[in-house]
Amino acid sequence: MAVTLVPVLLPVPLDRPLDYRAETPLAAGSYVRVGLGPRELVGVVWDGAPEGTRSPERLRPVLAVLDLPPLPEPVRRLVEAAANETLEPLGAILRLVLSVPAALSPEPPVVGYRRAAPPREPRTALERRVLAALPEDEAICARALAKAVGASVPALARLAESGFLEAVALPRRMEPQPDPERPGPTLERVQAAAAQHLRAAVAAGAGVVLLEGVPGSGKTEVYFEAIAAALRKGRRVLVLLPEIALTAQWLERFSTRFGARPQLWHSGLTAAQRREGWRRIARGEARVVVGARSALFLPLPELGLIVVDEEHDPSFKQEEGTSYHARDLALLRGRLEGCPVVLVSATPSLESAVAAGGVPGGPPARPGWSRLVLAARHGSAPLPKIELVDLRRARPPAGAFLAPPVREALMATLARGEQALLFLNRRGFAPLTLCRACGHRLRCPNCTAWLTAHRLRRRLMCHHCGWSMAEPEHCPACGSVGALAVSGPGVERIAEEAQGLLPQARLRIVTSDTVGGAAAADELVRAVLEGEVDILVGTQMLAKGHHFPALTLVVAVDADLGLSGGDPRAAERSFQLLFQLAGRAGRAERPGRVLVQTHDPEHPVMRALARADRDGFLAAELEERRIGRLPPFSRLAALVVSGADTEAVRACARALARAAPIEDGIDILGPAPAPLALLRGRWRERLLVRAQQGVDLPRYLRSWLSGRRLPTKVRLTVDVDPVSFL
Repeated sequence: MAVTLVPVLLPVPLDRPLDYRAETPLAAGSYVRVGLGPRELVGVVWDGAPEGTRSPERLRPVLAVLDLPPLPEPVRRLVEAAANETLEPLGAILRLVLSVPAALSPEPPVVGYRRAAPPREPRTALERRVLAALPEDEAICARALAKAVGASVPALARLAESGFLEAVALPRRMEPQPDPERPGPTLERVQAAAAQHLRAAVAAGAGVVLLEGVPGSGKTEVYFEAIAAALRKGRRVLVLLPEIALTAQWLERFSTRFGARPQLWHSGLTAAQRREGWRRIARGEARVVVGARSALFLPLPELGLIVVDEEHDPSFKQEEGTSYHARDLALLRGRLEGCPVVLVSATPSLESAVAAGGVPGGPPARPGWSRLVLAARHGSAPLPKIELVDLRRARPPAGAFLAPPVREALMATLARGEQALLFLNRRGFAPLTLCRACGHRLRCPNCTAWLTAHRLRRRLMCHHCGWSMAEPEHCPACGSVGALAVSGPGVERIAEEAQGLLPQARLRIVTSDTVGGAAAADELVRAVLEGEVDILVGTQMLAKGHHFPALTLVVAVDADLGLSGGDPRAAERSFQLLFQLAGRAGRAERPGRVLVQTHDPEHPVMRALARADRDGFLAAELEERRIGRLPPFSRLAALVVSGADTEAVRACARALARAAPIEDGIDILGPAPAPLALLRGRWRERLLVRAQQGVDLPRYLRSWLSGRRLPTKVRLTVDVDPVSFL
């Protein structure tokens, strides 16, 4: 019998496929089960010839070929390109594709029950209920029947064993599909022109479009028209959203427009939902998938459109484990699929704005890029007025954090029956607990960070590693009782102050601590829309995507918070966050008002906010980046050396820097202690690599780091195009 050699890529940290033998040729992309050491794994038959260095008789066999359509060729190319860009092994990227191992097991049949033939008389109350629930000649799914009669599925199985019921295999239930022919809302002239541009991009099957519009301008309805165009072509659509909390209202709008829900993909799904969803996607049954960044690696075939909503959002960068930026890989997948990519934002990232030619005085648009601008809100809703509250002059009362103008506005807003939002991007009650007797500050034993007081939980917590302790009764340094005091505000403290100011107000705290999943986010949206909440107090979860018609007042409690530190994108992020936050106010008939508390009203970010001068801010920020030779005028890579022994880490980082190849267009900065010098019990030294435009940064890093061996207790992490600089 002829033996065929097949290369199989496995979801393990190997940088090449392994050879296996099969009885028949297997198509590239086929999912196969093979042995690796003592384990059995599912891998993918890869493109190209097998390595062929071992005789077929010595190779392990392909144990099974899975009954799934092959992994699409563009996804295989995406795996290779992502591995090249991130310096990760091929198998580590494939693990992102095969992220639900249970979905690769044989799919169990859908069991149903119908009346047995010939029927017999029921003898028990359960049998009588089952008989009443079953139609004459129709089977019902076991789970549905069990729920209808108040019994368990095993109880129904026992009735089948006794001959009272007959078990049958049912076809899988097909989910309703989005209908692109359903009429959408009437678009205004500028919206209609933008929608036509997107439809043309879908028809051409190429290009990147930056869809930029102020909050409330109808960007979602515009790109819904592009989704409809892709569906009419028989293609599929992938939509990336940055937050689970954004999906509730988005899904409602999608269902209204298309008559069915899309396939969801995010970490809040149950294991069963992820298993069934992955199978539907792999089989091509899901026509529209909406999900978080990991959805980018789903085996969705025949893509006709990719949408990245809130494209500027830093949560699109995966930093734990395999590091990648979903927006950048979405652009890559669009090229590989031969489909357009639509980047959507009210405050585009500077990199995207420059690429689309959207910065005054900046370079022209790159080939294949275009820009659409929705400069006004949809309908009659005006943009809110943004006012700076100078905390040097309008000082809050002693021990408080809301300035007098904010307090007055808050009381007036609730007196009119409207809703308010208090924003502070800091979880917990207070960021610091200290002893008034000896000055000791309570810090995390594992990180270079103070412990945050969480009064709702009565604990002190580290927001970097998760370590926590009960609130102590005495100072751990000097033993003083009653001397511990908190310093600074968190959302819980602001909520306490607002509740004291307005005792009758119905208040809701919104952070990742209180809104832990999609169901909680859905409930929050419902409560706000139905008028059950007067004041929202929360973090950046509230700054984007939500449409609350009765919300007219937005307050940024500490607008200076994001401007400190060594992050080169700090000013850009602060402007984006505060501008998006302002867009939550006055989105319906009632006018909105935005109050921004700041100690530095002359800061460029604050001046730009007060004038709503996005173009001026971007032009000034671009000039700052040019002077500093920062992205988009260069590419960066962060190399972090970490370990439990600080001296070993420092020595390893210095040796690594000395070994860096000297090359034109490359600067090595450091090593130096990372801003978070201790994180999760590991000391950290960082090198920053800066590459001029046109230099192949991944190639340089690979030539530098390939084959280098580090001490066993020291770890090297490479982050190309870092977003976080902690």
